[in-house]
Amino acid sequence: MQTFPVLAGARPHDVYPAPDDTVWFTAQSAGKLGRLDPKTGKSDLIALGPGAAPHGVIVGPDGAAWVTEGGQNAIARVDPATRAVKLFPLPRERRNANLNTASFDRRGLLWFTGQNGIYGRLDPKTGAMAVFDAPRGTGPYAIATTPDGEVFFASLAGNYLGQIDLESGSVTVLEPPVPRQGARRVWSDSRGAAWITGWNSGDLFRYDSKAKTWAHWHLPGDGPQPYAVYVDETDAVWVSDWGANAILHFDPKNE
Repeated sequence: MQTFPVLAGARPHDVYPAPDDTVWFTAQSAGKLGRLDPKTGKSDLIALGPGAAPHGVIVGPDGAAWVTEGGQNAIARVDPATRAVKLFPLPRERRNANLNTASFDRRGLLWFTGQNGIYGRLDPKTGAMAVFDAPRGTGPYAIATTPDGEVFFASLAGNYLGQIDLESGSVTVLEPPVPRQGARRVWSDSRGAAWITGWNSGDLFRYDSKAKTWAHWHLPGDGPQPYAVYVDETDAVWVSDWGANAILHFDPKNE
């Protein structure tokens, strides 16, 4: 395993690879967006504004970094060439949303979550934003888009997987087969199945959006705490397990 040191106290939270082989990361405590060059091991930081506390970062269809910026309660776009930062603030009545993660749908709209009970949609072309109340209040955490364009988010405090109706913005609550599981992160495989980590229960879940069926597997060890999940190009599943202080690999074919 190769590690890359960053600025002391930066507290990197989320990472996302860019098309030019650099890696964006949110330096949450420093209030900045970082960019690492794995070839040299060097990283630099881009200031996002006063009071910034970024959580998630992804690369959009335009090649820019898009950040859920909880400190300023805004979505931030960072130009990779000029390093210019553009903020899209949430409405004033949606203060302190505790923004978490974001995902682009196939129409180019950005969907995002806020752990204090909201999810929302931003049109980057017009700047129009809509914010919705999440079922069961607090909890919306990770969000992901499937290859066929469906958008799902996981609710940590709400203990469910939410499927967003992209036209109306309404949500269908999908109940995992383990109660109080603490659904935290979600990622789609190539077939449109959503993979979800159960932070509280120590389980890995799969929701087949076509068959509308669930499967789940309990992680090994005495006290698993699965956090992030990622499905690679072979449809293998990777999980970061806080309880085991390890990265886990799961093969869906042989389980």
